[in-house]
Amino acid sequence: MTEAIAQAAPGIAMLAAFACVAGGVVTIRRGDRRKGVLMLVMAAVLVGNVLIWTV
Repeated sequence: MTEAIAQAAPGIAMLAAFACVAGGVVTIRRGDRRKGVLMLVMAAVLVGNVLIWTV
């Protein structure tokens, strides 16, 4: 069971990263620049974590 979760974690994290990018862009367009940029930074951190997990 834990192997299945470990194998699914990078895929789930990448989906979350794409959602954070989309949400960040929408938030910036609506005028809340600080929260939008924080969401983009969070997406970059998630992608970095996935890169570390796969190496």
